[in-house]
Amino acid sequence: MSKFNNSIAYDQRLWKEDVEGSKAYAEALKRAGIITPQEADTIRRGLTEVEHEWSSGKFVVTRDDEDIHSANERRLKEIIGHEIGGKLHTGRSRNDQVATDLRLWTRRAVAALIDHIRHFISIACGRAER
Repeated sequence: MSKFNNSIAYDQRLWKEDVEGSKAYAEALKRAGIITPQEADTIRRGLTEVEHEWSSGKFVVTRDDEDIHSANERRLKEIIGHEIGGKLHTGRSRNDQVATDLRLWTRRAVAALIDHIRHFISIACGRAER
C-alpha cells in the first residue's frame, strides 16, 4: 500500500510551490490569531531553510517521505522542532496542499509557455520579413 501512496518521485518538482504555499498559510494562521507572530517567523525561517536545501540540491528525501508535503513537513520539524512545525497544518488538509501546489505550478508553467510562444512568434516574424 505504501508504494501506491508514495508519489515523491513525481511530485518533488512541486517543492517550490509547496514551500511558497506553506509560507502563505503560516501568514494566514498568524493573521487569524492561531499562531503567534514569533511562531510564524520561526516557521517562515524554517521553510526558507528547506527552500535553500532544495534549490542547492542538498535536500535529502527519505524512504519514509510519501510525497513532497510529508518530506517538507518532516524537514521543517527537524529544523524548528515538532511543536511549532506541527502547527503549520492546523485546519489544512492534504487536498488543500495538493490543489494549491498544482495551481501555483500551473501558473508558472503557463507563464513560461507564454514566454516561449512570444519568443517563437518573434523569431517567426523576423524570418518572415526576410
